[in-house]
Amino acid sequence: MAKTLALGDKVPDFKLASSTGKEVSLADFKGKKIVLYFYPKDDTPGCTVEACDFRDTQEDFSKLNTVIVGVSKDALNSHEKFIEKYKLPFVLLSDTDLKLMEAFGVWKEKTMYGKTALGVSRSTFLIDEAGVLVKAWLNVKADGHVGKVLKELENL
Repeated sequence: MAKTLALGDKVPDFKLASSTGKEVSLADFKGKKIVLYFYPKDDTPGCTVEACDFRDTQEDFSKLNTVIVGVSKDALNSHEKFIEKYKLPFVLLSDTDLKLMEAFGVWKEKTMYGKTALGVSRSTFLIDEAGVLVKAWLNVKADGHVGKVLKELENL
């Protein structure tokens, strides 16, 4: 996955360790739409808001034949604690080698409090049933974001 994916691209299959204890691949979701959301860190304020918003609307996404998959570079034990603490009903993937984040162009230089460092840019991608990238929300704010994603899906 050398180049950054663009809208209309077929998303290459990937395999990542997951909170289910098994490796998860894109092919596991064949025939469903996927909301693939990248977030900086488990159990931090913005990431918790976003995860809980996805949790609270998961049934609405399911009715639209859509699965929610979260991705961060956190280790699986961190994901497990995050899921347990907030009763998250969807899978979280651990991208410790950053390959998937780089493929989607979300691992980038960020500036916070005047300091520059590499990190995850909170972003969400919609992949259709055929594995094609159809929508991207980049550098999103957690508050209200999930509602926008759901509205987009309802309008498809």
